[in-house]
Amino acid sequence: MAFHQQQILPAVRKMKDLEKLISSSYEYLVLLDSHISQLSSIVDLARSHGKKMLLHADLIEGLKNDEYAAEFLCQVIKPAGLISTRANVIIKTKQNGLLAIQRLFLLDTNALEKSYSLLERTKPDFIEVLPGIMPHIIQEVHERAGIPIFAGGLIRSVEDVENAVSAGATAVTTSRVELWKHYAP
Repeated sequence: MAFHQQQILPAVRKMKDLEKLISSSYEYLVLLDSHISQLSSIVDLARSHGKKMLLHADLIEGLKNDEYAAEFLCQVIKPAGLISTRANVIIKTKQNGLLAIQRLFLLDTNALEKSYSLLERTKPDFIEVLPGIMPHIIQEVHERAGIPIFAGGLIRSVEDVENAVSAGATAVTTSRVELWKHYAP
């Protein structure tokens, strides 16, 4: 089952990539690197073209990624949702009624076990598992947490996408333009 009929969540790093996606059939987009002064105009541009932005709160230059920043993003910028590694950002996002996506860097068994504890506290709407090229770990997290998963990080090929989805990922986040084109709804 795809996330709102999207198997791919295009992750934008540059404005020229956003410009390519504005006329695409993708409804949801992920904004990775940005600057606080650009956020409002980027989200407004996307919204005016029927797009819903998921902002990566940890990658916004000029904005500390804490609960106050999350409050500002939710109430002033008003994206569709926020992605963050920070528990307080996820909790505040949920309180504001936006999609809350907990990003997890699964580097080793210790990080995986700490992630399960974190998920108990934050209860996000979605989990983004990084790197997304570990199907057996995606499957384990999906089964153990019972929360829909996005796979991201190091996704380079159609095979990587298919493996992640087969393992239980709802969608795959990627900045690879060729994958956006391949999977365009």
